[in-house]
Amino acid sequence: MSSIRTARTIAASIEEVFDCVAHIDRFREAIPHIIEVEHLNEITAGVGARFRETRVMGKREATTELEVTEYEAPRLVRLVSDTGGAVWDTTFSLSELGASTRMEMVMEARPHSLLARLTVPLFGRVVARAVEADMDEIKAFCEGD
Repeated sequence: MSSIRTARTIAASIEEVFDCVAHIDRFREAIPHIIEVEHLNEITAGVGARFRETRVMGKREATTELEVTEYEAPRLVRLVSDTGGAVWDTTFSLSELGASTRMEMVMEARPHSLLARLTVPLFGRVVARAVEADMDEIKAFCEGD
């Protein structure tokens, strides 16, 4: 299993940050390289919400289907995807820090195919850089930069 952990302190309320990370349409506004979002069911937020996200990664487009599996407003949202032979499990945890919000993100990749067992460790740095960039974009968006 491969794991990425990162955190940011954001000069915004916990409700504002939660709204950004827990609602895909708002998340898309914050992350400029997400170019398309398609809701896959009638649930647009909360447990059971499913969507397809297309983003630019380098010179390619990557499409991923995700499902919200945990949703505890305004403190936690968990997204799970089974893509490329691995289950990608991402949790955003939020806590109040005075007038700011501490946002922590953990992404775990659990390969279940032979190819993914070989490639997930190789792409770890690329994924980590992309995750760090997303976190910076969320911070800037929520702070109004």
